[in-house]
Amino acid sequence: MTRVSVMQPSGDLATDRELPDLLCLSHLRWDFVFQRPQHLLTRAARGQRVFYVEEPLAGDGPPRLDVRATPQGVHVVVPRLPHGLAGDAADDALRTLLDGLRLRHDVRRFVLWYYTPMALGFTRHLRPVATVYDVMDELSLFKFAPPDLLEREAELYRRADVVFTGGRSLYEAKRDRHANVHCFPSSVDAAHFAAARGGVADPADQAGIPGPRIGFFGVIDERMDVELVARVADARPDWHFVLVGPVVKIDPADLPRRDNLHYLGGRDYAALPAYVAHWDVAMMPWAHNDATRFISPTKTPEYLAAGRPVVSTGVADVVRTYADEALVRIADTAADFEAAIAAALAEGPAERAAWLARADRFLARDSWDRTWARMRAEILAALPAPVETPRAARVAATAAGAVGAASGVTAFGPALEAVE
Repeated sequence: MTRVSVMQPSGDLATDRELPDLLCLSHLRWDFVFQRPQHLLTRAARGQRVFYVEEPLAGDGPPRLDVRATPQGVHVVVPRLPHGLAGDAADDALRTLLDGLRLRHDVRRFVLWYYTPMALGFTRHLRPVATVYDVMDELSLFKFAPPDLLEREAELYRRADVVFTGGRSLYEAKRDRHANVHCFPSSVDAAHFAAARGGVADPADQAGIPGPRIGFFGVIDERMDVELVARVADARPDWHFVLVGPVVKIDPADLPRRDNLHYLGGRDYAALPAYVAHWDVAMMPWAHNDATRFISPTKTPEYLAAGRPVVSTGVADVVRTYADEALVRIADTAADFEAAIAAALAEGPAERAAWLARADRFLARDSWDRTWARMRAEILAALPAPVETPRAARVAATAAGAVGAASGVTAFGPALEAVE
């Protein structure tokens, strides 16, 4: 059966062509924290098959893959390697497992999407129709970064067809590394977090914490200035600080402990609006170190969508994107951070309403849906042109004639595409 459609120049380039599968190689666990990869790839899965390949886990028995489908249609792939298997031997095993995955699921035409250059060790042999590198963080500056990460990243830049960056600072650092670099900062699912503005119930593990509450959700690691948090907590024992998120790469025993500091652990993305709904102020106490030099926190627009005033330390992308538009208060010392929180708590109804209106105008500019649509357009532009077979050419010519006769539109008018 032949389907004929007239496509306007501004239309969706993906409407009438089969999208390739997407194989994503990531250093992040799918179920760890719902963030940039999850937002983008759940949207990708609406129109193509998506396989999200995590870093391997050590276990007993021979190498294998655990594959499961999420409710959003993403196939999460977890390699299991024997204890002690590392280096080239591990890459050989992963290469074999990945080839088996492709064979089992008939993955022939595919895009490779990298979050970690370290995956090159077992994917160099693949022949994708396009290669994407989504630079979410400057991984080389994180704790425990592999020593050969920069070397592999240089190779990935040579292989990539398109490069995305997760913020302005990253874009400025990477734009000279590749000829096709695009800046896509953190976006937001505003409707999800807008639930915090309604009458959602206070979660049971938070309900007994007195107010005022100053909250944070996200990963608690070397990027957080825990000393700053401790100093502000000491200065204001009448305020209570709620921290929702997993602790990684730092010893939980090193976290400050106070009666007004409450560590609730990690929570599902779906539950976060209920926590934020019952905070008085949201905070981002980022440390000033290598790991935060290029950070563009996804939680910033999420806090705004939840309708909570935000106090942050002065990392570059937060200052340039949000503080310059009077959406976030910036403070870097304990005294200034305390003062900024106090100012947020003291806002009157008129001042808060004006701030909320500014925040909503800002949030209306973008969404994860729009970000994915723009990314997809860049990927489609990077795909090789389809090879036209003689039969396809005859079908297209026949279709063009039929549409032209019926509507007066010729082959030199709006683009015409026939799909079988």
